Amino acid sequence: MAHIEPFTAFRYDATKVALTQVATQPYDKITPAMQDRYYAASPYNLVRIILGKREPGDSPQNNPYTRAAKSFYDWRQEGILRKDSEPSIYRYVQRFAAPQPTTNDALQFERQGFIALGKIEDYSAGVVFRHEQTLAKPKADRLDLLRATRAHFGQIFMLYDDPGGEVDLALASTDPPTMEMTDEYGVSHQIWKISNPRTIDAVRKKMRDKKLIIADGHHRYETALTYRNERRTGENAGANPAPYDFVMMTFVNMESSGLLILPTHRVVHGLANFSPDGFRASAGKFFTVDEADLTGGPERASSMLRQAGNTGTAILAATRDRAFLLTCPKPAAEIFKNVSVRQQGLDVVQLHKCLLEQVLGISEAAIRDQTNVSYIRDAGEALSSVRSGQSNVAFLMNPVKMQQMRDVAFAGETMPQKSTDFYPKLLSGLTIYALE
Repeated sequence: MAHIEPFTAFRYDATKVALTQVATQPYDKITPAMQDRYYAASPYNLVRIILGKREPGDSPQNNPYTRAAKSFYDWRQEGILRKDSEPSIYRYVQRFAAPQPTTNDALQFERQGFIALGKIEDYSAGVVFRHEQTLAKPKADRLDLLRATRAHFGQIFMLYDDPGGEVDLALASTDPPTMEMTDEYGVSHQIWKISNPRTIDAVRKKMRDKKLIIADGHHRYETALTYRNERRTGENAGANPAPYDFVMMTFVNMESSGLLILPTHRVVHGLANFSPDGFRASAGKFFTVDEADLTGGPERASSMLRQAGNTGTAILAATRDRAFLLTCPKPAAEIFKNVSVRQQGLDVVQLHKCLLEQVLGISEAAIRDQTNVSYIRDAGEALSSVRSGQSNVAFLMNPVKMQQMRDVAFAGETMPQKSTDFYPKLLSGLTIYALE
C-alpha cells in the first residue's frame, strides 16, 4: 500500500561547506535566536531557504520566498549543493540522550530509519494516517515556499509497523556513514547512501503492505497534498506519477525502542478577566483540584505529573504565584457527546474540551488560530512565562503514549494540534528533493 521510491538527492558538498554549519532543525522549531545563529554560521545555511528573514521593503517580487528560490538556484550553480549520480535511499540513524527532565535521564537511545520518497495519498485512501489537527497559518507559509522553490528540504516523519524489524535489517551496514554530524542538542546524526538496486527493491517490497502514520510534519504533508492538487489541476495528469506526487519522508519502525514522545505544554495569554480563584472554582466542576507546591521548579513539576499520571489523567496548571494539580476527571457527557471513548482518555483532550473551552471560554477557532494559546516544549519556559506575568496560566502535560497515538490514528481520528512531540527532530538539509 505504501509506494516508496529512491531518488537522486541534492546534498551539500562536504569539500565546500561543513554539514554542521548548514543543516538545521525543522523550520517550526527554529526560534528567532536560533535563526540568528544559523544566519551567522554560514552564508549557505539552509535557514536562508526554509525560514528566511523578512526585510523592510519586502514586496511580491522580493520576499523570503523569492529569496529562498534564488538561494536554492545559486547554490546549485555554485556547486554548494550537488545532485547524487544515482537513485538512492538513505539510511538515517540518530543517537541521543533523553532531554531532561524525564524518567529516562540516564538512557541512551538509538533511532533507525531511512529517507526515501513516499507517494502522497489522500487520507481517504487508507494508506497515510494523521493523528493531529493542523493550523492554517503554517500551511499557508509552507505552501508559498514550495511554490517558489519547487523542492522539499526536510522530511515528513512517518511511522510504519514492522514487529520483526525486517526493513532495518535489510538496510544494516558496516560501512562508514556517508554523512555525519552532531547537532546543537548533542544528537548524533548519521546517513548512509544506499544505491544497490537489490537492497532498494527489497525495502520497497517490504514496505508495500504498510500503512503509514504521520509522526511529525502534518503541516508539510498537507501542504504537499495541496500543491499536488494544484499541479494536477493546472496540468494534464498522466497515468504515471509525476515528481509532485511524491514527498521526501523518513520512515521509522513503530516498534523501535528509540521512539521518544515528549509533551507539548500549553500557555494561555491575553485573558482580561482571569483569576486563579475563579479558575480553581470552575475547574473543580470537571476535575479533582489540589493546590501544588512548585518550589522545585520544572523538575518538581515533571516529577509530580509523572507520579499522578501513573493512575490516570493528570494536568498541572500554574499561574503567577499558585499551582493546581488536576486529576480524576468527572463525568461530562454533554461536553464529550461527539468525542470517542479512546479520545476521552487522553489528557490533551480533557485539557482542550474542559479547561480551554469550558473553563476559560477559548473557542476551538481561537485555539486553532493560536489567538490565546501558545505551545511550548520546555516546562521551565512555560513556567517562566506565567511567573513573569506574560501569560495567565500554563498547563503542563504528560506525553501521549505511543499506543494511544496509534489507536487514534488508525481509527481515523485526530487529536488536538501539537499533541505529540517526537524527540529528536529530523534535521533539514541532509537530503533535498527537487521537483524540477
